Amino acid sequence: MRSESGSRDPRVVLFRRRWCLYWRADGKPVRYVIKDENGRPAASFEDAQRVALDVQRLAMRPTGNLIRDLAEKYLRDKRGQVASYETLQFVWKAIAPAVGHLRPDQITREWCRDHAAKERAKGRADGTIRKQLGLLSAICRWSDRNSPAIIEMPPMPAPRERYLTRDEAARLIDATSGSAYQPHIKLFIILALCTGARMSAVLELTWGQIDFVRGEINLGKSVGNKGRARVPMNTSARRALEEAYEGRLTDEAVVEYAGGPVKSIKKGFSLACKRAGLEGVHPHVLRHTAAVWMAEAGVPMAEIAQYLGHSSPNVTYRTYARYSPTYLRGAAEALELEVRPRAVG
Repeated sequence: MRSESGSRDPRVVLFRRRWCLYWRADGKPVRYVIKDENGRPAASFEDAQRVALDVQRLAMRPTGNLIRDLAEKYLRDKRGQVASYETLQFVWKAIAPAVGHLRPDQITREWCRDHAAKERAKGRADGTIRKQLGLLSAICRWSDRNSPAIIEMPPMPAPRERYLTRDEAARLIDATSGSAYQPHIKLFIILALCTGARMSAVLELTWGQIDFVRGEINLGKSVGNKGRARVPMNTSARRALEEAYEGRLTDEAVVEYAGGPVKSIKKGFSLACKRAGLEGVHPHVLRHTAAVWMAEAGVPMAEIAQYLGHSSPNVTYRTYARYSPTYLRGAAEALELEVRPRAVG
């Protein structure tokens, strides 16, 4: 079959002991060595034909828009639909320079591995890279359920071990008082520790979600598989909320600064940690701390899971069971030894 430009559809031929795709373009022969999935030259005609059909199918498949165009439509669609919209924007801004100019069919395992290596070289953690590639996957699948993009994620990072002791938590709260008075940072820390909520859930709290009569805090709608709970208001949280309510400048955001909502707490939180002499602490450590404290107090894993809004108690058990005072206690007692007293004389 000859095209208008004078070229022929490629066919599989054996050339110098290698299977090739062969065609003629403008009267000149063109040969392309066929390689298998591992990058090695095809070993048989059957293997070569299979790869050749895949190549032809890919060449004929519509490629669609560039990923930056798809991302623009995706973000426009998600506005007002997800509570963490600002996070989506932030993650897209981080990965856009690397992927915005590509098409979905150009995203391969090799591209993902190369991107991960480059991000690690910049000091990015695997958890951050997973967020970037996860958003990329969501964009491609949203635009086309059968998207040709192949997304390979870095392995899940190990659970974080860092959490605050009671003394460290007190020092952190003290670091927002006195000459370094930062009421919005202090309120955030107290609410995060008392509710075990994620940073976004605390910052998005409005006074309409605070029920002083029932003593409850409604942490809002769930986002994807990340649930948000309605939790009781303990004494510490009530005291902080009542003080904030008396001094509020707006009837909307609970955590406010200069009369407006706080979109990011990281800078102020980092300064408070520095004043308190704490290292390796970031806002999510407060959620981890709340869970550890509950586990150490012997709260059942199912209750901790409900408090944290986990989709499954298995997630809670896998991460926090080892902090429970009864964890593996029965197993240890089963290994008690009967040591006979040594005979005298």
